[in-house]
Amino acid sequence: MEENAAFAEKQGFPFPLLCDVDREVGVAYGSAESPSSEFAKRISYVVGPDGKILHAWPKVSPKTHPDEVLAVL
Repeated sequence: MEENAAFAEKQGFPFPLLCDVDREVGVAYGSAESPSSEFAKRISYVVGPDGKILHAWPKVSPKTHPDEVLAVL
C-alpha cells in the first residue's frame, strides 16, 4: 500500500491506486479466480462517478491499452 502510494506520487497520478492484497476486488470483478490466486488477469474498467462500469477491457495489451483508454475517456 505504501509502495503504491509512492509509485503514484513518482508518476504524478492525481488519484490513489487500488491495492487488492486479499484479492477481494479481483474476485468480484473476475480478474482473479480465488483469493488464493497467485496472479490476477490484466483487466481494465472505466468506472463512472456513480460507481457503474462504463467500459471494460477483458484482455489488456500494455502497448496499445493506454491509447484505447484515452479514446474512451
